[in-house]
Amino acid sequence: MLLAAVLVLLVLGGAGPASAHAALRGTDPADGSVLGAAPRQLTLTFTESVGLLDDSVRVIGPDGRRLRVGTAEHGGDSDTARIALPRKLDEGTYTVAWRVVSEDSHPVSGAFTFSVGKPSPTPAVVDPGPTEDPTTAALHKMARYLAYLSVCVLIGTAVFVVVCRPGDTAVLRRPSLIAWWTLTATTLALFFLRAPYESGEGPGSAFSLDALTRTAQGRPGEALLARLGLLMLVAAGWLLRRRLRYVPALGGVTAVALAATWAASDHASAGIQVPVAMTSAVLHLLATAVWLGGLAAMALTLRGRALTSETVTRFSRLAFASVGVLVVTGVYQSWRGLGSWNALTETTYGRLLTFKLVAVFLLLGAAAVSRSWTRSLARAQATPVVRVPEPAGGPPLPEPAAPPAPDHSALRRSVLAEVAVGVVVLVLTTVLTATVPGRAVAEAGAGAETARPTGGTVAVTVPFDVGTPGGTGKVELTLDPGRVGDNSLQAVVFASDGGLATVPELKVSFTNTAQDIGPLDADLTDKGGYWANSFVNLPLAGTWTMKVTVRVSEVDQVTVERRIEIT
Repeated sequence: MLLAAVLVLLVLGGAGPASAHAALRGTDPADGSVLGAAPRQLTLTFTESVGLLDDSVRVIGPDGRRLRVGTAEHGGDSDTARIALPRKLDEGTYTVAWRVVSEDSHPVSGAFTFSVGKPSPTPAVVDPGPTEDPTTAALHKMARYLAYLSVCVLIGTAVFVVVCRPGDTAVLRRPSLIAWWTLTATTLALFFLRAPYESGEGPGSAFSLDALTRTAQGRPGEALLARLGLLMLVAAGWLLRRRLRYVPALGGVTAVALAATWAASDHASAGIQVPVAMTSAVLHLLATAVWLGGLAAMALTLRGRALTSETVTRFSRLAFASVGVLVVTGVYQSWRGLGSWNALTETTYGRLLTFKLVAVFLLLGAAAVSRSWTRSLARAQATPVVRVPEPAGGPPLPEPAAPPAPDHSALRRSVLAEVAVGVVVLVLTTVLTATVPGRAVAEAGAGAETARPTGGTVAVTVPFDVGTPGGTGKVELTLDPGRVGDNSLQAVVFASDGGLATVPELKVSFTNTAQDIGPLDADLTDKGGYWANSFVNLPLAGTWTMKVTVRVSEVDQVTVERRIEIT
């Protein structure tokens, strides 16, 4: 397996750059630039193809009023957005807030500024536009996670029944039915939530006819409709299973097609090597479903003590093959998403991937324990009972002792541990699919054009208390120069005794609620003793809410907010 992973890296490692999740590569006019004459249009260039919304680009003038501009259109290539400006622009600073949908179906947003003549001396007060509705975001994340979980149970249980052939399958019918209904309901929810998720509106707009039409015409909507159709085929196949021939073969084709509906609307559908990436994504999801869904099926079967050594041995071999597929496809997808070793520690995607790898190693450890119990069970049930003939003319010999009954409880506990860790892996996988990959972050940084002003410094001290022993302290943050444009941000964490404290994670974001900008992640990097980032761009003057999240352990964290003034 390790050799196969290395070969994948050697064959594919020489490919050129790419991304999944669009990131802003550059703008015309450039961010922070001061122009002698007013431009006739705006051009935004992204790292990949993007979809444009009705309100993708908003331009706010120096007086805080929103300009009437043309509709955003693609400027020749699908990775650009172009919008016409009014003929006459007043002197001062203009803010451009944008929101587009990346090729892998995830919405991304941001803002930048440019000035005509000279920068504005005072901050503008902007009329608020649409915001990122937290209810829509929470419902969308919950539906995505439940969809992943239910498809794993549905496919894994079916494969377990067909390949491992347990003696009694009645105990598996109810969880399979629940998984089908859950997957159907979450697919419908994702379809209705798609339009407000893209636009950042509340869930009330999900039932608009225009919104549903726009969703149905987009690639993510088409994938969801295809998933619904496949689920209807699964239901029909279950009802007609006694009349249909080649049911396992038809089920296998349906499982591959179901997995493809995820690959068609996720990271694999954008960037480099799309055919290879989509194939890898389909295999990765199928292997996950076979392993984790099969584990759940075996745990339920063990509860009823309906397993034979043959069934357990077959699943052990199936799980081992699934792990091999996961290793190869996981290494490839990690390389494709990260782009460099530095991204593993310097980006949110890389840190989440690290946590997922730790969880996977724990899962493999639990699997090794289960495998040892599987072998013990097989040996116990395979031991023959030898009967010795009675000797002539003497008393009968005692019956030989039967081998001890195999202990299913130990194997069941080990399998339940695998299922529990597997749920954690699925949660991290769901979060990863909605996180900007490190490769996209690097591309956006390489293409960004910035202007660095000079001025004062904003210093803030933020005390925190996570409510656990030793979980108190303070964070001292320095934002320099504290003005519109690029700023350097440094943060030092102190413990309650005043000494330097080491924390596993420190996150800082900035939001300008009045102007509907943010949250903008500062993306701090641990420099060994302090956290820093030299390119924190705040595109507009005014009052910003700085949100500081301090995590002191794997489960304990606290978020504190402070308001700061940017001149």
